[in-house]
Amino acid sequence: MTDRSTPPAPATPMRRVAFASCAGTTIEFYDFFIYGTAAALVFPTVFFPALGDSAASVASFATFAVAFIARPVGAIGFGHFGDKLGRKRTLISTLLLMGAATVAIGLLPSAASIGVAAPILLVTLRFLQGLAVGGEWAGATLLAAEYAPPNKRGLYAAFPQLGPAIAFALSSGTFLLVNRLVGETSPAFVEWGWRVPFVASALLVLIGLYVRLKVEETPMFREKKQTRASTQGPLTAALKNQWKEILLGGGSLAMLFAFFYIGTAFLTSYGTTAIGLSRATVLTMGVVGAVVFGIMITLSAVYSDRFGRRKVVLASCLVAIPWGFALFPILDIGTPVAFAAGLFGTLAIFAVSYGPAGAMLPEMFRTEYRYTGAGMAYNLAGVIGGGTAPYLASDFVEAGNTGAVGWMLAAFGALSVVCVLLMAETRHRVMDDSAAQDAPAGTPVAANV
Repeated sequence: MTDRSTPPAPATPMRRVAFASCAGTTIEFYDFFIYGTAAALVFPTVFFPALGDSAASVASFATFAVAFIARPVGAIGFGHFGDKLGRKRTLISTLLLMGAATVAIGLLPSAASIGVAAPILLVTLRFLQGLAVGGEWAGATLLAAEYAPPNKRGLYAAFPQLGPAIAFALSSGTFLLVNRLVGETSPAFVEWGWRVPFVASALLVLIGLYVRLKVEETPMFREKKQTRASTQGPLTAALKNQWKEILLGGGSLAMLFAFFYIGTAFLTSYGTTAIGLSRATVLTMGVVGAVVFGIMITLSAVYSDRFGRRKVVLASCLVAIPWGFALFPILDIGTPVAFAAGLFGTLAIFAVSYGPAGAMLPEMFRTEYRYTGAGMAYNLAGVIGGGTAPYLASDFVEAGNTGAVGWMLAAFGALSVVCVLLMAETRHRVMDDSAAQDAPAGTPVAANV
């Protein structure tokens, strides 16, 4: 029998775990983001040419939102296997699924070639992308958080959180490179240039697969598997015991997703169409913006180890409310500097919440259903904020009502403020269930069930 007074020794050095969790989310979100960039720049022309410019743009962002419907399904499905079979095996599966779907999008014929089958296949592949990323985030953050020392959990759980920042830079940078090689106005970009980032992701997937195969299963999961098994499935146990945490966790991050996908997807379209900036200018600012929110993710995660997750996330949500109203008046000044200010501010506000989230959600749930619970909360936020914000913003802008976009963003900020205020602080919680049994009376444990 395992000695519960002595935690299992780490099977993998922490630096390798940090790199593996960051590399995996970088690749997954790179694949996810190049879709958003392409949806803004070329998909209206390639897949919806019969709808006209405005309607085609709305339809393109509607396909973007399909992934957010799939994400909770992926969180539940992959969460079940992650809690039953292990974090490592499940993360390899999500990586392979995302890679296959992304390469297939890059090879998909246009509507001019195969008619209505093209957008149908596009939606199907986007749904598969959503399934993969729905299962990815929780596993990657659990990999880091379950290995990390308790007093540095926020710091190490920030590594998978940096993946989207790096991925956004890679996505914008890859499209920028292709744009420069084929020309800003060249028909080659619409004909085949946009496909290069999708097909090239196959190389990144192979790299990520190699890295993840080098990491062992987390000590907490191995200990849990050896000591006792739950009679309930992870989904049933999570919904029965911690449905409030799932709802509050999802609501607390709704602002994060709304701001994130407005910044990384919608503003790419708005900058080139409504403001009239060149494609190269907008993509270059995307690369710089990724650096901005990467820095803010790191700083906020580190500060959450010192001041608590709840305080840092709450500060971000409070700032989001006035910024929602200010964003489009700033953007509509119409200069590159004003666009940069709007983009960078939006990404920085999102990043302050995103940094602590990598530790906060895993700390809320017990080991036996942590993958499922954290994934459901995270992807519920994606449905509420990320799945609706770009689509609604596109619809509002088409109607000439940018003020409504500001109200929408402020509303997401207010929703998250309420949910964060109803949550408990998680920084000092004991995540190892077996260690929690030997902790002194009164010590907070993950998942107060």
